[in-house]
Amino acid sequence: MIPGPPLTLIGYCLVLFIPDTVTPEWYVIAFWSVIMIAITVVDNLLPAWGTKKYGGTKYGMWGSVIGLFVGLSFFPIGLVVGPFLGAFIGEKIAGQNSNNASKAGVGSFLGLMAGMLLKLIACGFLTYQTVKLML
Repeated sequence: MIPGPPLTLIGYCLVLFIPDTVTPEWYVIAFWSVIMIAITVVDNLLPAWGTKKYGGTKYGMWGSVIGLFVGLSFFPIGLVVGPFLGAFIGEKIAGQNSNNASKAGVGSFLGLMAGMLLKLIACGFLTYQTVKLML
């Protein structure tokens, strides 16, 4: 599985090989490359950040990251449930009560949703730019 931002960037770069299209300048491609790499990295860190923001400990943060990667094996449900369960289990291991562990899990879920929204916006804008180049 390749995440959406790199695939969108590859599609943008493939426009360079279409005859009779406007080719973007190198700095535009470099700019979008940096943006898409940053979004991919931030997207993987947002569940851990959400966990911490909602009162989670390091155990919950690590649990959300591990849950994200384990959840990829059970795509698509695992992608959503994995960080929540990982944060919850991490907090339980740390000795937190179920209420605090649930809050950390919700924070992880909200971080995941924020990352998805960020990717959707960036990929949508780059797709628009790609189509604009082709017209």
